[in-house]
Amino acid sequence: MMAATFGSARTATPHRHQGERMYPGVFAEQSPHKPAVIVAGTGAVLTYGELEDASSRLARRLHEVGLRRGDHLALLTDNDPRAFEVFWAALRSGLYITAVNRHLVADEVAYIIDDCGARGLVVSAALLDVAEQIVEATPRVGIRLVYGADAGASSTYGSYDEALASVPPGPLSHQPCGTDMLYSSGTTGRPKGIRDDLPEREVHEPGDPLVTLFGSMYDFGPDTVYLSPAPIYHAAPLRFGGWVHRHGGTVVLMDRFDAEGALAAIEHHRITHSQWVPTMFVRMLKLAPAVREKYDLSSHRVAVHAAAPCPPEVKRAMIDWWGSIIYEYYSSTEKAGATFITTEEWLRKPGSVGRPGMGIVRICGDDGAELPTGQVGTIFFERDVPAFEYHNDPAKTAAARHPDHPTWSTTGDVGYLDEDGYLFLTDRRAFTIISGGVNIYPQEIEDSLTLHPKVLDVAVIGLPDEEMGERVVAVVQPAPAAVPGPELAAELLDFLRPRLAGFKIPRTVDFVDDLPRTPTGKLVKRQLRDQYLNTV
Repeated sequence: MMAATFGSARTATPHRHQGERMYPGVFAEQSPHKPAVIVAGTGAVLTYGELEDASSRLARRLHEVGLRRGDHLALLTDNDPRAFEVFWAALRSGLYITAVNRHLVADEVAYIIDDCGARGLVVSAALLDVAEQIVEATPRVGIRLVYGADAGASSTYGSYDEALASVPPGPLSHQPCGTDMLYSSGTTGRPKGIRDDLPEREVHEPGDPLVTLFGSMYDFGPDTVYLSPAPIYHAAPLRFGGWVHRHGGTVVLMDRFDAEGALAAIEHHRITHSQWVPTMFVRMLKLAPAVREKYDLSSHRVAVHAAAPCPPEVKRAMIDWWGSIIYEYYSSTEKAGATFITTEEWLRKPGSVGRPGMGIVRICGDDGAELPTGQVGTIFFERDVPAFEYHNDPAKTAAARHPDHPTWSTTGDVGYLDEDGYLFLTDRRAFTIISGGVNIYPQEIEDSLTLHPKVLDVAVIGLPDEEMGERVVAVVQPAPAAVPGPELAAELLDFLRPRLAGFKIPRTVDFVDDLPRTPTGKLVKRQLRDQYLNTV
């Protein structure tokens, strides 16, 4: 259910509204030479005219080989502008589009493509080696295409460019609207596809509540120039790119995140909007002051962050640097619901992720009973639309539903509401440490350690303990100039003691060369904890 008001909505009037035709074809007619996508590193441009032509041709080719509404198309790519051609071809064909994590090994890629039932697969030449390895394991794929500089080197993947050239230009007469079916990052288990019902409308027809919600919240319009520094197989970069295109703006793609490179891109491309994860903030904050101050960021008016909890000290430092342009939302690939918060609200409610803009937040105990204000429990969102499903996993789908309220769903996060209805996250239930019968939330400890000058990255996990049930262990990746060892461990524990209750202080501090994170910044704690358990 849509909340009665948006707790942190912008007051600006959106450039477009739900009643207008909002998709790239409209802007291709109006401004065919306008950039739809720009590659930050090379300056390469994909225009709206080119996006419209290529996506409509690919839609025709997929239709020729038998793909129909409800079928699945998979995409394995680096941050290449043509990824949006594939994305829009699926959306104008009534298909489900599954973008696959490009960092997975062949067996993991094959699992996702086979699990989603993909009948078509498009890959970039940079990932052709992996794509060649999965052919036998993905027998349901009927059409395989590759784009890129070395696209002609494959005997099993046809040329993307030749496939587009083989069909006439122009859209199909019937263009049912498709949607994405993306896979969870697998931080707490094997990835699962998150499936919604297909929209009952044509691609050019209005009706997508997320386009309206996020477009109005962040004032997207034809003047938007959106910097995407993250991999576009991930939900937020892919969806935000699509929403920007629905409003006629320009997406600026970075090949990979680089702290100084991101600042340079903001200056060079006159970026108006951007989206980040907290680890990117940390990397930028650790640049030398002279580097941070040398770039002109005056065009930048909306900097959105999400995907992982942001330590309050990090966010306050970013506000001090960038001003009141920092916006946060809390949601998930599952689209169970969403909360929003502005800079001004956050300064009044530090640590909060805002009030609901999509759905009603319900905090529930282990028995399913709704908890009063201030008490920590599982976060559910109540909505008046069908809840998501985990593809091919009815047990996991059932576990995400409230036992007594089928329209309430959760992704397993834990938090509480304050007296003003602002949501505060504590951690994921799967990561909660129970030591001596007391719940300890690792995020709180990680937040305290993140900005210590000798800490580059940190994870806090619970390991089995005969006396306490679990003991708290901090796993630290030291900053380049820091020397790991007992002295640094003692320094970090001394740093924590005035900030945290004694039972939350880690029993041990271990040092590692790096921590397992997804390219979107999420810590893969399951993998880290399994590594520890397998060595004892």
